[in-house]
Amino acid sequence: MAFGRLGGEEGEEQPMADINMIPMIDVMLVLLIVFMITAPLLTNAVKLELPEASSAENQPKPDDISLALDAQGQSFWNGEPCDSACLDDKMGQLADKQPQPELQLKVDKQVPYEQVAKLMAQASRHGLTKLAFVSDPSGA
Repeated sequence: MAFGRLGGEEGEEQPMADINMIPMIDVMLVLLIVFMITAPLLTNAVKLELPEASSAENQPKPDDISLALDAQGQSFWNGEPCDSACLDDKMGQLADKQPQPELQLKVDKQVPYEQVAKLMAQASRHGLTKLAFVSDPSGA
């Protein structure tokens, strides 16, 4: 890189000792802007404040199916205990009905989400598309 000089004598052949700071400042400002834009995108935490709402009581239709899951992980099909094989059979029969009845999920609040997700995946494998989550309308 050539260093320029303003006027001077011919015999003076010493290079300029000052560093040109302008290009370095430009690069630093560009890097600062890049980091300011990308830093907020690197955070993975999603801060949610879920809404608290009470629902109006909904009367189930006679052909709707109630599927309950208690805190111990036991499943109940319309109030009767049912294991995984039993659920497979009953969900297969339910999927064949037209129009398809609604499968109402009543899940204890102590049940881990993983068990609820497995139950929903099992219903989805059988082609059940009408799922409802039942909650306590009183909020208690």
